[in-house]
Amino acid sequence: FSSTVVCLPRLPRVAVCGGTHGNELSGVYLVRELLKAEKKVMEKEEEEPLSVLMVLSNPRAMQQCRRYVDTDLNRCFTHANGPIPDDAPYEIIRSRELNATLGPKGNPEAVDLVCDLHNTTANMGLCFILRVTCRFQRQMPDVPMRYIHFDVSNKESYSLDSVGKHGFAMEIGPQPHGVVRSNIYTAMKVGVQHMLDWVRIFNSGTIFEGGCVDVFTMIKHIDYPRDSETRNITAAIHPQVQDRDFCLLHPEDPLFQTFSGETLRYKGNEPLYPFFINECAYYEKGIALSLARKRRVMIPAIRVQTEQQQQANKQEFASEEEE
Repeated sequence: FSSTVVCLPRLPRVAVCGGTHGNELSGVYLVRELLKAEKKVMEKEEEEPLSVLMVLSNPRAMQQCRRYVDTDLNRCFTHANGPIPDDAPYEIIRSRELNATLGPKGNPEAVDLVCDLHNTTANMGLCFILRVTCRFQRQMPDVPMRYIHFDVSNKESYSLDSVGKHGFAMEIGPQPHGVVRSNIYTAMKVGVQHMLDWVRIFNSGTIFEGGCVDVFTMIKHIDYPRDSETRNITAAIHPQVQDRDFCLLHPEDPLFQTFSGETLRYKGNEPLYPFFINECAYYEKGIALSLARKRRVMIPAIRVQTEQQQQANKQEFASEEEE
C-alpha cells in the first residue's frame, strides 16, 4: 500500500436529485422528505456547514408517474448551448433549467458534487454508477455497495450527474416503476445519509485511508433476440439468469428462453458479470442486460486540500483561462 496521500478540493456544495425519471419513486419521495427536513432546519435558524441542494428533477413526468414526458431527461445534459425552438421537448427545456441551477456544466461555478437517485426493476441492490473510479471509504452497515464504472473517456457524458464538478448516480433495486417499496426507500435514504456524512467528514480534514475496491466496468449491452421482420422480441431472460445480477455468466450458460421454449446460450468469449438484467425501462432501448468485467482497483489515501493548495489551484485555473 502506498503511503502517499492525495489532496483533493473541498466539496462545499452538494446537490441531491430525485425524479430524473418520474416513475422511479424512491428518489421522488426521499427528496420530498429531505425538503421537509431542510425547511425545519431553516425555521430553527440552524446553520449547516455543508450546502445541500435538494432537486426534484422532472416534475412534469413525476406528476404523470412516467419515466419522461417527451424524451429521456438523463440523456439531455450535453454541452449544446444553442437556442431552443418553441416546440422543443419538455426535457430539453428542463435540462437547460437544471444546467443553469446546478452548473453550468464544465464551469467552476458548478456544484461540487451531484448525487442523482434512481431505481431499477433489476435485482442490483445498491449501486454507485461512476464515470471515474472512486470509493466511499466508510462502509454502510447491512447494505452491500457495488461500484459500476461507465468509461466515457472518448465521449461526452450526457447524464444529469455530469453537470457537477463531480457526480454519480445511486441506483437501487429491485423496485417496480410507479411503486415505492419501504425496504428500497430505506436503503436509499441510508445511502444518501452515508454520502452526506462522508462529505462532511472529508471537508473537516479527516484522512481517509487507501484500500482496494471491486469495480464493475461496463463492456457491452446485449439485446433480446428479435424477429427479423417485425423486430418484436422472441425470447425472455432465462430463469437461471433472471434476478442474478452480478453473478458470473460463462460462455454457453443459458441466457434466453424463447417463447416456444428453446434455450439460447451466451456466446461470448469470456465470463462476464451481467447487471440491469431485464430492466423494464430498457426494452425501448434494445437492452436485455449489460455485461461488465470486475477488477480490483487500488484507491489512495485522500484528504481535503489545505487553504494554500486551494489558492494555488485557483491561480492556476485563472492563468489557464487567460491563455
